[in-house]
Amino acid sequence: MIKKISLGLLVLALSTSCVSKKIYTDLENKYTDLKKENRSLADENADLLKAKNQLELDRDALNNELSKLKSERDKLTADQKALNEKMARLQDSYNALEKNSNDALQSNLKKNRDLLAELEAKQKALTIEQERLSKSAQRLKELEDMIAAKEATMRKLKETLSKALNGFEGKGLTVEQKNGKVYVSMENKLLFSSGSWSVGSEGKKAVEELGKVLADNPEISVLIEGHTDNVPYGGSGPIADNWDLSTKRATAIVGILSENRGIDKKNLTAAGRGEFSPLATNETADGKAKNRRIEIILTPRLDEIAEMLNEIN
Repeated sequence: MIKKISLGLLVLALSTSCVSKKIYTDLENKYTDLKKENRSLADENADLLKAKNQLELDRDALNNELSKLKSERDKLTADQKALNEKMARLQDSYNALEKNSNDALQSNLKKNRDLLAELEAKQKALTIEQERLSKSAQRLKELEDMIAAKEATMRKLKETLSKALNGFEGKGLTVEQKNGKVYVSMENKLLFSSGSWSVGSEGKKAVEELGKVLADNPEISVLIEGHTDNVPYGGSGPIADNWDLSTKRATAIVGILSENRGIDKKNLTAAGRGEFSPLATNETADGKAKNRRIEIILTPRLDEIAEMLNEIN
């Protein structure tokens, strides 16, 4: 639809002899922007589909484990029933032996008593194991519900961020969800001047808007990564190299987020990646521009899930 509208505008502009070059250029730029937006939406849709497939695989694995536990529980129940029946027969035999007092019967009586004690111990162990398996099945169900809740939280967070940062998308800022996390990517053209780690006014506004959303989501861990292209840092002063510069830029973003009193500072982590995690080739100017960026990676707190997994294991 975007392509049809854009082409229509472009054809209209070309077919109007009195349209100025400036209007033509503006229309052409709008067409280019719409194409980029269309590609971004397609990529985002693909990532969401991949995340959905992974979650479905995880759900199926949990269901398989639950079925296995139920089968084991049923087997233990059947074993316990058989032991109860055997125990009843032995009890009857024991009662008959009690009526006799000769040595042979006394010897058999002792053996039967020992066997009864052994069976009682096994029955007790089976009961304990059955209770453990029932609890494990319940915990697996709770774990599945918790994972689904985390997934819904991250979907909602992505939607909230997209709305809050809508005015900056197309200016070097993108928001996407993948692998259970939300990624906010800001190109350096939105944040920093060349070789600088001081955040510009427009970039600061974007970070502050992000901070407002994070303040409303205290259970989210925030990793801020600084990235550069592979051109060696040529400035002077306290910066040694690209790695140093990328770290300084990451901490500058942390500094702005820290000004928001609603954000728990324990949730913030700054890291510098230098030129060692590029998005695109550094052989072109466009690729270098994509590589010069700040990546803000939002991850749900998984402490409860980890504790539950330890309990199940």
